[in-house]
Amino acid sequence: MTQNFTEKAQETLQNAFQIARDHSHVQVFPVHVASALLAEDGSLLKSVVERAGGDSVKLNRAYQKALVRLPSQEPPPDDYSPSSSLAKLIRSAQDLQKKNGDSYVSQDHLISALLGDDSSLALLKESSVNPVQLKSAIAEVRGSRKVDSRQAEEGFDALKKYAIDMTALAEQGKLDPVIGRDNQIRRVIRILSRRTKSNPVLIGEPGVGKTAIVEGLAQRIINRDVPPGLLGRLWSLDLAALTAGASYKGQFEERVKALLSELEKATSPIILFVDELHLIMAGQGNGSMDAANLFKPMLARGTLRMIGATTLVEYRKYIEKDAAFERRFQQVLVTEPSIPETISILRGLRERYELHHSCSILDSALVAAAKLAHRYLPARRLPDSALDCVDEACAGVRIARDSQPEAIDQLERQHTQLKIEEHALGQDRDKKASAARLVEVREAIARIDEELHPLKAKHEATKARGKEIQALKERIDDLRTKAETAQRNQDFATASDIRFYSIPELTKKLEKMEEDKRAADVERGEADDVVTPDDIAEVVGRWSGIPVSRLKQGEKEKLLNLERTMSKEIVGQPQAIKALANAIRLSRSGLADPKKPPVFMFTGSSGSGKTQTAKCLAKLLFDSEEAMIRIDSSEYSEPHSISRLIGSAPGYVGYEEGGTLTNKVKERPYCVLLIDEIEKACRQFWMLLLQVFDDGRLTDNKGVVVDFSNTIIICTTNLGSAALNEVDSDAPLPPAVKDAVDAAIRAYFPAEFINRISSVVIFNKLSRKHIRKLVDHRLREIQHRLAASGKTIQLNLDEASKDWLGTAGYSNAYGARPLNRVIQSELLNQLSRMILDDSILDGETANVTCDHQANRLVILPNHQSTIQSMDIDEDEELLDDVDIEEVD
Repeated sequence: MTQNFTEKAQETLQNAFQIARDHSHVQVFPVHVASALLAEDGSLLKSVVERAGGDSVKLNRAYQKALVRLPSQEPPPDDYSPSSSLAKLIRSAQDLQKKNGDSYVSQDHLISALLGDDSSLALLKESSVNPVQLKSAIAEVRGSRKVDSRQAEEGFDALKKYAIDMTALAEQGKLDPVIGRDNQIRRVIRILSRRTKSNPVLIGEPGVGKTAIVEGLAQRIINRDVPPGLLGRLWSLDLAALTAGASYKGQFEERVKALLSELEKATSPIILFVDELHLIMAGQGNGSMDAANLFKPMLARGTLRMIGATTLVEYRKYIEKDAAFERRFQQVLVTEPSIPETISILRGLRERYELHHSCSILDSALVAAAKLAHRYLPARRLPDSALDCVDEACAGVRIARDSQPEAIDQLERQHTQLKIEEHALGQDRDKKASAARLVEVREAIARIDEELHPLKAKHEATKARGKEIQALKERIDDLRTKAETAQRNQDFATASDIRFYSIPELTKKLEKMEEDKRAADVERGEADDVVTPDDIAEVVGRWSGIPVSRLKQGEKEKLLNLERTMSKEIVGQPQAIKALANAIRLSRSGLADPKKPPVFMFTGSSGSGKTQTAKCLAKLLFDSEEAMIRIDSSEYSEPHSISRLIGSAPGYVGYEEGGTLTNKVKERPYCVLLIDEIEKACRQFWMLLLQVFDDGRLTDNKGVVVDFSNTIIICTTNLGSAALNEVDSDAPLPPAVKDAVDAAIRAYFPAEFINRISSVVIFNKLSRKHIRKLVDHRLREIQHRLAASGKTIQLNLDEASKDWLGTAGYSNAYGARPLNRVIQSELLNQLSRMILDDSILDGETANVTCDHQANRLVILPNHQSTIQSMDIDEDEELLDDVDIEEVD
């Protein structure tokens, strides 16, 4: 019976039988078919009823009542048969199909056939649906299309199915106000008003406000602030809806053709907005879908006005390759707004965010959002990044306000524990023994109840006041939307009543409630619904990885105390620390080129503290040693290896992964970049770094420009260390040695490379006195490692032991590194054995002294060892118990 029905029509009949089964009805009637049509997602019956001026909700309710009145049978029958009225309905639908010259029976035939059913017609009239207007609405939705495929319904009312009416959203007040984009909107209007090629394409980085420009145009259209030729509707193409479920060949193209046909036959001007325009190009949709070729004829004839939006990278990659499609569009470049412009945008949108989150946003918080987002989130663009900061900060304040206060939470936990104890004491068999404690517990419960009830009442009153203020703000916002709608519809009486009577009255009431709330906040000593700059800083800190304390702390104080702070960690390098601090202060004070990062070359003998200084700088400036990116130059000694830094070229393995250096700096733009032993890298490696040192930028293999302007770059080298080794470590560095080191560096590196380095910092050799100071540093590090591993053992070394470590760990040639080896061999190895054999237990002190006769350190045991261990003398040979056979 349903062989010549479309898929949707077949599905409707199957659902009708299921509805009859669910209600235990004996037969299937037209009312079941109508109910099935109304229950579908994107119901065609609902759409045509609303077009005809009827109430689809009222109609659905009428059909549900009709279903209840039908006779039912318990138990339900095993098989269902169509009633005579349903058979008549299907015959009527088939007659309409033949009359229209269609190949299949579709849902519109079933809806038209319902008008011939007496019971359905009565229900339609009962729901204020005029049959004549309903027929006109069906014809309007269907148009002149023939039902020649099983998916024909997908082409019905295509514009509503596959696009969103932005002008309708603007009329309802659902679009945010657009601020500071007047020039771009006027440019779009000029292009749309052209006779030919009236199709603007908005090109800009993600987050700069391309879609907002289109929303601003929609608001101008409803306010009639555009030329008469543009007074119509602005629709946004929903590519997800257009492609969803289009799995069969030709299905997607059929939907696009139906959409374009509806646009072409529209009586009033329609502008189509396509966000992410590159997605309609070949290869960007499902399979081989290419909607661009379907759009080209209408674009060429000028019968379609289209606004596109895409990024510059996607435009070049996809759209420019199709010259026939690209030449139909006129480019409108959308640049990132400045910080003052972003602050203006945030101020214009503040009321929307306050209304949504039911909170207040300080103006200083908006300024902080624009400045911090621009500075600490360079990978994202304003105003999107600043708006996201404000939005998340508001959400955090809202969650904190709606959550239960900590004082109430603690009291409720105590109350629960005491209740459990009271119950346990009540079950105790020895009533006399527990009587006193039971009295204490009940008194404690009474005290907590007495303290808890006013706190909870106060909290509930605060929440209720907040909800009341929120409801009042929403009411005022709705009235403003109604006033604007009335003014557009020339209903000036209603608009004036709302603007000059209703809104002022509610505004006065709102001001009184907010004043009462502020007084209550002052009484409580806190305001739980105010977004402050600290809230913004916390959000930016989470996103950027820079701790909040560093964002809040005055950077002036941090930079002025840089030498003193670094001298606590770095021993024996006062000149190097001073040169480093001066260069960083110059960069951060704004006197240096803001795009050029500070670049240092650390030179000195091995073990003088070059790498340690870089780690210390990362910890001081960014509060974590993890903020240091380390590159070992020996891995880039071959020219082909430098592709790992920026990523492989297209067509090579690893192209999609990107570069190790560019990826890390994109993830953490505020960092210290340590290029270790740079003289071991190839010449191409140095040439690649020239643009980083000079302009603070590096382009990866995909053409993305990575910003290095917030990075501190440190290169280490051992060039000139031979001249430094000849100098006495306790004497100041002679000028001749400095010249020799400088000459060695200039002889090795090309002039253009040396010329881009901010400062060459020479590290002194470490003397015995410096090594002795380092002993205390290393012992503190060991103590921190013990604490981090969960052990509470305290190390106690006498002065003789520390002096012995300083003497044994000194090396004129190798600097501080021998000290680490001595500490491990003489102290840590011995301590680890004593911890394992329980000579020293957790929580005790390990006392260390020096045995001068044996020239070694001795850790005094606190207990007798519980495990026998075998000590092996240096001269004793240890043989494995294995048989060794000679093999010919």
